[in-house]
Amino acid sequence: MKCFLASVLFFISMLGSSTVLWSMEISPGFKQLYLQQKDGHEQHIGGIEFTALEAGRYQYEITLDHHLFKDYFLSMKEMKCLEGAELWCFIPYPYDQPRTVSGDDLRWLEHDLLFMFKKPEAFGANFWNGIYYRMTVTEEGMRGIAHSLDLNMLASPPDDLTQPPIAEFDVDEADLDKRWLPYLEIR
Repeated sequence: MKCFLASVLFFISMLGSSTVLWSMEISPGFKQLYLQQKDGHEQHIGGIEFTALEAGRYQYEITLDHHLFKDYFLSMKEMKCLEGAELWCFIPYPYDQPRTVSGDDLRWLEHDLLFMFKKPEAFGANFWNGIYYRMTVTEEGMRGIAHSLDLNMLASPPDDLTQPPIAEFDVDEADLDKRWLPYLEIR
């Protein structure tokens, strides 16, 4: 009975993870990148090119449309931010990584789509207000749901640059009703 319960708990814990379970196919080619408000209103922010590699893996390259972002100088750092109910600032992943994904492992892509939010009237940047979009492959493309992340964990390089450093227990569920752009879509 204990073994059965442990198996059930393991399965349930994996439901929230984009790294395991089943694999839907990623299609190669150029896709559009959107951030989405709670009401479904979308903001196009750029594109992403997927190139097929071996064994179901894909190389990707993200191109953000920087004309849509405004420049902000926050906490001694220049940032590209979208303006709305909150400032939604893009935070580039600061270390070398392979920029590869598969249908059942989207972690490097999740690392390349980090954001930080702040209220427009708030002073400076609060890196504990990080946003990590946990991604899944869908029939339409890919969908990310915002999770909370303390971006300060990226202040120093990880011990192993070949593995994504942000793990399942580093992110928490975000209060999606309070966030301006709780969803990300690639299609």
